[in-house]
Amino acid sequence: MEISRNKYVTLSYVLRLKGFEGEIVEETSEDKPLEFVFGTGRMLQMFEEKLDGLKAGEEFSFKLTADEAYGQVNEEAKVEIPKNIFEVEGKIDEDLIKVGNMVPMQDAQGNRLNGIVLDITDESVKMDFNHPLAGDDLYFAGSVKEVREATENELVAAVGGGGCGSGCGCGTEEQAGCESGACGPDGSGSGGCGC
Repeated sequence: MEISRNKYVTLSYVLRLKGFEGEIVEETSEDKPLEFVFGTGRMLQMFEEKLDGLKAGEEFSFKLTADEAYGQVNEEAKVEIPKNIFEVEGKIDEDLIKVGNMVPMQDAQGNRLNGIVLDITDESVKMDFNHPLAGDDLYFAGSVKEVREATENELVAAVGGGGCGSGCGCGTEEQAGCESGACGPDGSGSGGCGC
């Protein structure tokens, strides 16, 4: 069976930066592969296009440019936020709000997003809301473990919601965020590129 729309796909892969021999930023294991329903908008579009038509047992190796993945770094996504919005009962959690930490937040429309703390002053916190892999070319290498028809429940979960929606590179242990790799394309905990 080939990978195509509404098929349940299981992959193992290594995601690297700066070439196929570069720094590893995400890696799935045999016991924790990436599992997702193909064609439901949970994965990067070009990631799926590169996998389309592959069968179980086939290997893959491809590059996604920054523009095909998470785009270029947007300087307008780096913003100053009043420090007092981080107060809970009049105090700021110093362990959470420190330079380099990823902090889950919500915009005025209720959309969830993660911001990385860049700088802290007495009055404000400068945060970067770009995806952590914005501006980077992504290099994938791996293999297709299984391709099968998705169940009705899997289709409903994939199309209906759940998950973090932030895509490849989210949630590695090194990067934290997205429940440290716990979230999958359907919120089930399968982790990885759909996170």
